[in-house]
Amino acid sequence: MVKLDRRPSQLLNLLFSKVGAHYYDRIDTPFEGDRKSRENRIRSANPQTLGDLKVIQLDETDGFKFSLEDGGWLLIRFSGTEPIIRVYTETMHQDRVLTILEDGLRIAGLK
Repeated sequence: MVKLDRRPSQLLNLLFSKVGAHYYDRIDTPFEGDRKSRENRIRSANPQTLGDLKVIQLDETDGFKFSLEDGGWLLIRFSGTEPIIRVYTETMHQDRVLTILEDGLRIAGLK
């Protein structure tokens, strides 16, 4: 900020002008039942699209992260301390954030 003599909002706008805007949201939802069976459900879901965006990869390093064709993603992970599933998304399409989260809830059997 000091080096470029710009406010944070100006730097953010500069970043968005180079890579495009990204929209993020998260839903935390309690769940009941066996965690292992829910993990198996998520793992075997194999969605072709989320929020009308093509799924290109699944990474299970820290939960279940579905990479999307626009560079965005959906992450479904279990809380380490309580019976809660956290569903996160980031995408370049603001109008698809809620749909992607809802798709994630369905994959996890919560909707």
